[in-house]
Amino acid sequence: MNPNDVNDILADRLNSEPLIFRGCSNSELGMILLCAVLFWVPVSLMIAASFGAVAMGLGLSGLGILATVYVGATLFQLVKRGRPDNYYQHLMMIRLNDLGLWRSKLIRRHGSWSLGRSFLTVN
Repeated sequence: MNPNDVNDILADRLNSEPLIFRGCSNSELGMILLCAVLFWVPVSLMIAASFGAVAMGLGLSGLGILATVYVGATLFQLVKRGRPDNYYQHLMMIRLNDLGLWRSKLIRRHGSWSLGRSFLTVN
């Protein structure tokens, strides 16, 4: 082993995705960006078309997307603070399950668990 390799960061040994912007990973930022684009591009184009300047809608959508990514990353940072990995994903699964929109595979049972056997003492 080369002594110069000791301090190298090995990306294949990371436990989770590294945080790249305001506590969000690359996949989380991609999800926020996708939602922002799907919302702001049509809305801003409709607003700009109502004023008769469709090209202005692209600039408006760009500003809306940037603001949404910044605010969305800040909200994710607040939700994730001090929580375990994948906390918000599990929270979203539970909420969708409670609303009946999606069937969750998470175990949500209250009470004691039984092993199905008992300890017998042999004398």
